[in-house]
Amino acid sequence: MRVIQATEFGGPEALRTAEAPDPVAELGEVVVAVSAVDTLFVETQIRSGAFSDSFPVRPPYVPGGGIAGTVLTTGDGVDPGWAGRRVAASIGFTGGYAERATAPVTRLVPVPEGLGLREAAALVHDGTTAQALLENTALAAGESVLILGASGGMGTVLIQLAGAIGARVVAVARGERKTALVRKLGADEVVDAAGPDWPEQARKVLGPAGADVVLDGVGGTFGLTAFALLADGGRFSAHGAPAGGFAPVDRDEAARRGITLLGISDVQLADADYVRHAAAAFAEAAAGRLHPVIGAAYPLERAAEAHAAIEGRDLVGKVLLLGG
Repeated sequence: MRVIQATEFGGPEALRTAEAPDPVAELGEVVVAVSAVDTLFVETQIRSGAFSDSFPVRPPYVPGGGIAGTVLTTGDGVDPGWAGRRVAASIGFTGGYAERATAPVTRLVPVPEGLGLREAAALVHDGTTAQALLENTALAAGESVLILGASGGMGTVLIQLAGAIGARVVAVARGERKTALVRKLGADEVVDAAGPDWPEQARKVLGPAGADVVLDGVGGTFGLTAFALLADGGRFSAHGAPAGGFAPVDRDEAARRGITLLGISDVQLADADYVRHAAAAFAEAAAGRLHPVIGAAYPLERAAEAHAAIEGRDLVGKVLLLGG
């Protein structure tokens, strides 16, 4: 079968097509014929070698942790009834950029009727994490939430889910095309981060009290600036790091202000919670209440182009790879 290997740490050109043996389902696993693969910004960071101390992967390796497709075979200890079913799964950090992949049955989620496999792949990580973020921060109707990176795969999901709760959504995105998208998705207020005065714009629409919740999918100094826009007693989630690192929030200051800090570890979900949140996101999408935004879809062999597009930050929504 065809796979995409990261042959070395480096730029997108390190991703190359290779041949590998077809996988075999071991105990508690299934083999999935992959139709679509999720891509994440963190995968480009791992490929570059920037996060080599945090992720236990070394070249050559097959990237990819979120897949959607059809179950081909089942291993020992797995109900044979899974065979032939449309599913999505989170399989870790490797193995997904392939025509076939193994997945543990404990992280397998049926894809309901009315939801395409591409859409399921777009939600396999971001829909699940968005559901978990809103649960962890206990966002409630009538509260204000500031969403950073609002035009990305997870940001576009968060806007819709937070709006469905009844929260007042203030979305931060960069440039006319991205701000138009988040407005179309239902953001109550939109702040253009292209200008240096975006914090003042955000403060104006949030009011003097600030946001009840900040969902930081960007990190770095950008996220730290958003921390200053949070109300005392609020909740701050630093779960994204495309800026190069998580927001360096002063924990002592947060404690003085009664702010609850949440991080990436809070959305590292146990299998049962992963399946619960993924199933909820899929159900909302199948019912037409949640619309994943797919900015681009590339054939598997063009994975290097997909990574370059992600790093270029020009696309909106989710970038997918397409299998057989």
